[in-house]
Amino acid sequence: MVLFAAAPRLFAQEILTAGRYFDQISANYAHIDDYQAQITITQKDNVMRGTLYYKKPDLMRIDFSEPANQVIVTNGKMLTIYIPKQSAVFQQTLKKGSGGTGPGMASSEGLQLLRKNYSIAYLENPNPVPLDPGSSERVVKLKLEWRSTDEGFRQLELDIGENGLIRRIIGVTANYERIQFDFTDIKTNENIPVGRFKYDPPQTANTYPNFLFVPES
Repeated sequence: MVLFAAAPRLFAQEILTAGRYFDQISANYAHIDDYQAQITITQKDNVMRGTLYYKKPDLMRIDFSEPANQVIVTNGKMLTIYIPKQSAVFQQTLKKGSGGTGPGMASSEGLQLLRKNYSIAYLENPNPVPLDPGSSERVVKLKLEWRSTDEGFRQLELDIGENGLIRRIIGVTANYERIQFDFTDIKTNENIPVGRFKYDPPQTANTYPNFLFVPES
């Protein structure tokens, strides 16, 4: 009888599914007009570090300290990468509805695209776990699987901090390459000026348009 009496209360408790949790995080980002963060991008033994700036709806810039003076800028339509070591500027017209770059997923617009194009589950369970083994920093880990091979990453892991912000993204590409994006020292709604995203590459650099794919006509 005790079990039957407790049953209605147990079933009445709302289960926070991975999809609903993801929607909560997305709603949190909907209130962020801009943010600044330190970003570290790790791919095998290659580590890049810099300062990331983002402003709604699709402005993003990374000024790298490692490698020094390298820049990535996008307005959602055009991606520009300046590599000083090669004295080269790589530009790419982006596909409509594209997330653009890995860091661009950490935004309201990027999360909306992930919700549409990926299935969402907890990596193991909904409980916060250490970011890394032995770490005191705790995160909720989500696992996303692509619904279509048109996406840049076949699999994603999103690690959400206690502040409701994305702390880390781990992506596995179509070729099974692993890329990790770490976001630290995140400052939101800093009223970043639009001028911060205007970038004129050195005129002496060689420009390579549409280096990834031919844009759709």
